[in-house]
Amino acid sequence: MSTPIIKVGCVANIFSRMMHFENIGDIEYGHSHTYDHLTLLASGKLKITIDNQSTEFIAPHMIFIKKEKIHILESLEPNTIAYCIHALKNKDTEDILDASMIPKGANPLDYSIKILK
Repeated sequence: MSTPIIKVGCVANIFSRMMHFENIGDIEYGHSHTYDHLTLLASGKLKITIDNQSTEFIAPHMIFIKKEKIHILESLEPNTIAYCIHALKNKDTEDILDASMIPKGANPLDYSIKILK
């Protein structure tokens, strides 16, 4: 078992955290947030455990995660990809973009850009 490969993207007030679970059994260990958020299961199959209760989801699927709930994500298929999506709480933060997110035709000069490594 391993943890997923993480990639973060932010635009305006929206935060997205991509989790790429390469193998069956990869785990995003239990954590909680002070806000409700959405996990978008884009591909594969994922088991989410909250309060010792597990639910399996097959992509494509949107999953609601309640604030203050410790949740564990475990891949049930190789190459499972899920995104945690929520609003940023500090609206005065500059946008953060990964250069690979910018499509041809978009002018990166229109954004305040910080490249993530």
